[in-house]
Amino acid sequence: MTDQCEDVGLRFDVDDAVVTITLCRPETGNAQTPRMWATLAEIGESLPSGARVVVLRAEGESFSSGLDRRMLAPPAVPGDISLAHLERLDDRALTETVATFQEAFGWWRRPDVVTIAAVQGHAVGAGFQLALACDLRVLAEDARFAMRETSLGLVPDLGGTQPLVEAIGYSRALEVCVTGRWIDADEARHLGLATIVVPREDLDGTVADLAAALIAPPHDAVTATKALLRTAAARSFPDQLSAERSAQVDRIRALPATWTGNNEL
Repeated sequence: MTDQCEDVGLRFDVDDAVVTITLCRPETGNAQTPRMWATLAEIGESLPSGARVVVLRAEGESFSSGLDRRMLAPPAVPGDISLAHLERLDDRALTETVATFQEAFGWWRRPDVVTIAAVQGHAVGAGFQLALACDLRVLAEDARFAMRETSLGLVPDLGGTQPLVEAIGYSRALEVCVTGRWIDADEARHLGLATIVVPREDLDGTVADLAAALIAPPHDAVTATKALLRTAAARSFPDQLSAERSAQVDRIRALPATWTGNNEL
């Protein structure tokens, strides 16, 4: 099944348990707009019940050049919000508006799906944060990340700061955000930002193989494991052991009566 959202630069495809969301504004470097974010949030709220893996990919030479620069000055993108419009809002309205933007980036971490970003070329600012929103990042050898918000007098506000610190630590994350410098695929692999780096021509095949491997285990076991790992850093070790025990009790109780214990561990 394919759902076309191309008026906002998105395409939505469902193939059994794998959902693929494609950024499809290659003529703009897949630049992002608030209308695109609103649609991404709606997709996250309405994923098919059978979805187990969500792949985020992009058409063209680059993953995403970040915020559409036309947003920074009037007249902006027709039918969309400009920075000048945001500046005219009072603090409460502005805070609420930014919160709606963040909804497009928050749902990728939900426990019932595993999310994969397939990144080629540039992933800048909002593009970097969108890749960071995913659980796993498969990078082509030409992939490059940069966080440019601070250079514009802004801050990364689309959920990217926490996963960046989780991946590379506070000190390096501060340096990356404040300088706005490029991180190439080799450094991304070294820092832990990349799950795997492959030649550009192998990107789609590698992502397809990874998605197939992720849907192979029982879904409830994957969901429980992701929940344990996602919250592990916030718990003490004894609390993590307790969480593991609780999750394992649930899993053992859910095992089918025909399970013989012969499954390879």
